[in-house]
Amino acid sequence: MSAGTFEVVITGTLSEAFVAVFEGFTVDTTSRGVTRLVGWVPDGARLHGALEMLRDFGIEVVSVTRISTPHDVLVRPPTRGNRYNRSVPV
Repeated sequence: MSAGTFEVVITGTLSEAFVAVFEGFTVDTTSRGVTRLVGWVPDGARLHGALEMLRDFGIEVVSVTRISTPHDVLVRPPTRGNRYNRSVPV
């Protein structure tokens, strides 16, 4: 699996300490009781590591969706505050 921006949807909310683990990700909790984590992942190993961590803490993953590819990043270069230049510090 190659780099890209991914959306991970989980059931429930995350504590502030757990959100800090996903530094660089946008974290939004909806009124439906799910949380969206959106951020840049440089490779498949990093994505799998993040998903395994969620699983290890008993957090239910509802979906994982690639919302951009490396090509998208080349078309829209990263800028300050742009989530496309972030990585998961797992």
